[in-house]
Amino acid sequence: MSRTASCSCGQLSIVLEGEPRGVGICHCFACQRRTGSVFAALAGFGPSYNVSGTATEYVRTGDQGARFRFRFCPVCGTNLFHTEEGYETRSVAVAVGCFADPDFPPPEISVYHCRRHAWVSLPFGVNIHDKDPA
Repeated sequence: MSRTASCSCGQLSIVLEGEPRGVGICHCFACQRRTGSVFAALAGFGPSYNVSGTATEYVRTGDQGARFRFRFCPVCGTNLFHTEEGYETRSVAVAVGCFADPDFPPPEISVYHCRRHAWVSLPFGVNIHDKDPA
């Protein structure tokens, strides 16, 4: 099975093979600022993916020292996907909303719950972590 996620204007897209390895929500302040929302919803996939279009990149260092390279559309500004430096050939994380698929699998994990907005409710059974467990 292949899935395609794309930016708002369609200039940047990523095609992925197989089911997501995991789906999660991050409530950290960096993700809130990056997405303009109160959390980021991300799906992790294996290394078989193909990117079309041009991306602008931004590198951010996480709380535990890992460096993440975020790819944005330079035309519409959509934050489409990111990789962790040193692990680019192993996995990619894609913004769930960019699949435009209401049947996409729900999140299994929620990180930085300590920064969750009080009015945000999560689906039953989500594994909750106050910070990043990694």
